[in-house]
Amino acid sequence: MEVSLQNLAKRYNKEWIFKDLNYELKAGESYALVGSNGSGKSTLLQIISGYHLPSAGHITYINQGKQVPPEEVFQYISIATPYMELIEEFTLKEHLDFHFKFRKIREGYTIDRVMESCLLSNARDKYIKNFSSGMKQRLKLALSFYTQSELVLLDEPTSNLDNQGTKWYQERVRELKKTNATILIASNQDYEYEEFCTEYIDMLKFKN
Repeated sequence: MEVSLQNLAKRYNKEWIFKDLNYELKAGESYALVGSNGSGKSTLLQIISGYHLPSAGHITYINQGKQVPPEEVFQYISIATPYMELIEEFTLKEHLDFHFKFRKIREGYTIDRVMESCLLSNARDKYIKNFSSGMKQRLKLALSFYTQSELVLLDEPTSNLDNQGTKWYQERVRELKKTNATILIASNQDYEYEEFCTEYIDMLKFKN
């Protein structure tokens, strides 16, 4: 998916988080969204995902040469963020079954393979509310990695992950890059993006 950010700006009350942001995300490429805390990285991801509206400017989404209407963009996007909510009353199996009723699973994967891949096979019948923070983060990431998506947005992806979880994340991104998905990683940690991204979007360039 190609994403065109045109004169994008976001303001909260009287403070501009960022202004005059112009950028073209090309299909199949990987980008790092960098900048200090409070620079607007998470806000921009939420705007691109359609969760929030910009205060000015607009976004154009093109998939396989055709413009995607804003109300349909969610069908093409996966996002994993620290603030993303899981359905804690579901077991892992129930959560995955529910999710993939609405979104297509990546080719070559099954529910069982997704659980195995995110190191959660033993938690198949465990309620999400009883997961550790690291288990929840792996599940959030798995939902973004294994949903058939043209645009994958990752915000602070290794939050709550230990060394094993971080290595798991890096392996999954390597796999994801073999698809034609466009990837955008918002992070302050080099190891979350430096191996995968050739272009950096520095949010500090779009401050007042």
